[in-house]
Amino acid sequence: MHLSDFKKVFFEKLSDFYPETEVQSFYFLLTQHYLGKTRLDLALEPKYELLEEQRAQFQKALLRLKKYEPVQHILEETEFYGLRFKVSKNVLIPRPETEELVSWILEDLASEEKSIRILDIGSGSGCIPVSLAKNLNTAEVHSWDVSEEALKIAIFNAKINNVNIDFQLKDILKTEDLEQQYDLIVSNPPYVRNLEKKEMHSNVLDHEPELALYVDDKNALIFYRKISELAAKNLKTGGSLYFEINQYLGKETLRLVQGFGFEAELKKDIFGNDRMLKAIRINGGEL
Repeated sequence: MHLSDFKKVFFEKLSDFYPETEVQSFYFLLTQHYLGKTRLDLALEPKYELLEEQRAQFQKALLRLKKYEPVQHILEETEFYGLRFKVSKNVLIPRPETEELVSWILEDLASEEKSIRILDIGSGSGCIPVSLAKNLNTAEVHSWDVSEEALKIAIFNAKINNVNIDFQLKDILKTEDLEQQYDLIVSNPPYVRNLEKKEMHSNVLDHEPELALYVDDKNALIFYRKISELAAKNLKTGGSLYFEINQYLGKETLRLVQGFGFEAELKKDIFGNDRMLKAIRINGGEL
């Protein structure tokens, strides 16, 4: 079977499930992964013949996509900040908004020459700590997560991207002290309220870890409160705290962080939503 013929079938079968632009994205991701072919390669080889094994791979992927399984899970990998990351059902698939958070941090540290100590809280796939370690040669990076399975993925991703990170299994909500001083703390903690589930697509609701996503409606800022409390004690004076936040709770999160003695600011993502927060620990930062 020619790949061009299968492409027609692929688009027809998924047309009732996804927008055409998304189907096109899936198609090129799969051809790159299974065939090692770029868009240009495919344009130059219109009569490319699929082997039976390759056709079977595409058919399986097609069936999984029809069940709204994320294409990243089908490929078992994704790209984040120009780096390759293994992903699974045990970690949140890295988002473009999180890339913006990493960019903000790296822009702020662009002129930094001395060695700094960084703590990432909530490792997940390791996308934040690995990207920071890869781009900050003098940084000492630590990263904690409550999930053993997530840490296995994060450790693997640090290895394939050739960076050294101190990963630890820790529940931040049960942590009383960070045990050492840090120059920078960053976290993308769970922040989606249960009331917001109606806005989520099936590919997220049915296939991504609830532990990494959701918080109770009545205590939506639980992680921000705990991390800010710890940061007030364990960030060096002048140190920075960065959060990815719930777009609907920007002002509330800002007030909470300021209540712990930080100078803080919000930043919008490319979609115009309050998505990031940066706070600086000033003298007498502790309550």
